[in-house]
Amino acid sequence: MSEKTENSVLSKLASPLIVLATIIWGSSFVVMKNSVNVLPTFWLLAIRFSFAAIVLAVVFWKQWKLLDRGYLIGGTVMGLCLFVAYAFQTFGLEQTTSGKNAFFTAVYCVIVPFLYWAIARRRPDRYNVLAAFLCIAGIALVSVTGENATAFNMGDILTLIGGFFFACHIVAVAKYSEGRDIFLLTTLQFASFAVFSWIGALFASPAPDPAVFDGSLIFGLAYLVIFASCGALLFQNIGQKYTAPATAAVLLSLEAPFGVFFSILFADERPTPLMFVGFALIFIAVVCSETKFSFLRKKG
Repeated sequence: MSEKTENSVLSKLASPLIVLATIIWGSSFVVMKNSVNVLPTFWLLAIRFSFAAIVLAVVFWKQWKLLDRGYLIGGTVMGLCLFVAYAFQTFGLEQTTSGKNAFFTAVYCVIVPFLYWAIARRRPDRYNVLAAFLCIAGIALVSVTGENATAFNMGDILTLIGGFFFACHIVAVAKYSEGRDIFLLTTLQFASFAVFSWIGALFASPAPDPAVFDGSLIFGLAYLVIFASCGALLFQNIGQKYTAPATAAVLLSLEAPFGVFFSILFADERPTPLMFVGFALIFIAVVCSETKFSFLRKKG
């Protein structure tokens, strides 16, 4: 397949792949919650992304001929942003519910315009400001849950920090994917992510007991490697490269409601009415920030 044909095919499949990625991520919050209860955070991330990098390196071995300094820099920056994001998200997951973790992570969609303002000097418009206030209101409502009526718990704060670095990752992908092969760039992203994770694992966490690697944990790790990493993250990078930013951001925001759906379905989570209102406000904030409600205005 020629490069032109490949780009055409990927462009047509970009939106469906992003939606599939959000479904996979939504289900992975439950898997991550179970795995993080057994493995230390850095060990979980190190194992997950080491195998993910190996899988992509083997599958896309022909792309290695393109490797140069630009790829190494891009892959390292993307991997570092993603590593910090996942670390905070995973530490946050240890102290909050999988549904709340999914929704707080989705805040990155609202942060992106302001991050672009800081980097590219493009000021956000009134819709971006409105989205920020809606998002803050939604976060406040989500945090007030029946038995836990505090404004925030530490898990929520850590997840929000992770959301900021997910926004940094989106900016990095947009910057470094232009004119480069997305498959090689994603492979290098996973490899650098794994290196940072192993550093964290060796210095911050004791090695896990080999006895914890039972059938259930191995299955969970395999799901995270093949589907949530090699699949979903690669789909995201393809989507960002071949889909308009506003469309991609709205599609990526579907991760949050899918996360809650799977938490209710498999993790016996029971959101309160206030949480549902908060979730709705956060989702509206994402749509407002990225579409400016253009679909509500008459064409003419």
